Amino acid sequence: MSEASVRAWLGEHAPDIALIDQGMSTATVAEAALALGVEPGRIAKSLAFRVGDTPMLLVARGDARLDNAKCKAALGGRPRMLDPDATLELTGHAVGGVCPFGLANPVAIVCDRSLLDYQTVFPAAGSHTSSVEIAPQRLAELVGGTWVDICKLPD
Repeated sequence: MSEASVRAWLGEHAPDIALIDQGMSTATVAEAALALGVEPGRIAKSLAFRVGDTPMLLVARGDARLDNAKCKAALGGRPRMLDPDATLELTGHAVGGVCPFGLANPVAIVCDRSLLDYQTVFPAAGSHTSSVEIAPQRLAELVGGTWVDICKLPD
């Protein structure tokens, strides 16, 4: 049902964006990069967490890591990752298919500036095998995302 909610949401808000289904797992950054034939940084991973009582969804490049100090400075608190059940309840998407499209509940979406290193990125699309290709600026505009600098890149 999660991929269906993404498909319906895209149909209403961005009918020009097609779902890509590789027929193989894209549930992790490594699997998605392999399936799509791109470097891991171009995978736009979505992480559900809370800062205080506020749930948020972070979209960041696949090889970036959340930086607690940057997050605390930018968002006012330390991030606490949601477990798989809480993520599913909040987003309507199971871990491995979490994305900022077709969400079950309103949630603040933050997009890490690390995404801007690429012309296009590949976020999941609600299932373990689906994704979309989209420019980072358009992704943020479509989902009402706020740009933040809360991740660190690999050395």
